[in-house]
Amino acid sequence: MNLFGVMDVSASALKAERVRAEVVASNMANAETTRTPEGGPYQRHHVVFEAEGGNSFQSSLMGQMGSTNETTSDGLGGFDTGFSSGFTNDLSNDVTASNGAPGGVAVTGVIADQSAPLRRYDPQHPDAGPDGFVSYPDINPVTEMTDLMGATRSYGMNASAVQAEKN
Repeated sequence: MNLFGVMDVSASALKAERVRAEVVASNMANAETTRTPEGGPYQRHHVVFEAEGGNSFQSSLMGQMGSTNETTSDGLGGFDTGFSSGFTNDLSNDVTASNGAPGGVAVTGVIADQSAPLRRYDPQHPDAGPDGFVSYPDINPVTEMTDLMGATRSYGMNASAVQAEKN
């Protein structure tokens, strides 16, 4: 891999981790949002990454297992991603634009968490139901901060890789 290939891989990771940090920030900002335009409480979002260029992990795994030509009707070689129905395409193209660097990463989409909302008793709340319970998003600040720390560290490592490659 040449100099620009290394930078392309790190640049794709920088973009992906920036999106991840933005989604975590959005989750934290909406941790107490009980009413959305869609109705109901805010739902936590997750970023889905995909290998860019070259082979995906799935095709590499299938190749190592010796079953590269066995595919099912879903075209996934018997693997079910479980995410196909939850993808949203609300990210702008510049965020998810692929640079085609083999070994890089791309943001495939942002999915909404389908977990049930947390119910708290607060009869004075304007969104309380007839039973006095309010539905809140199932967002754990500790989990979100852990995700943010991971995104920040990964971003920092890739920025360091770009800086080291420049020198």
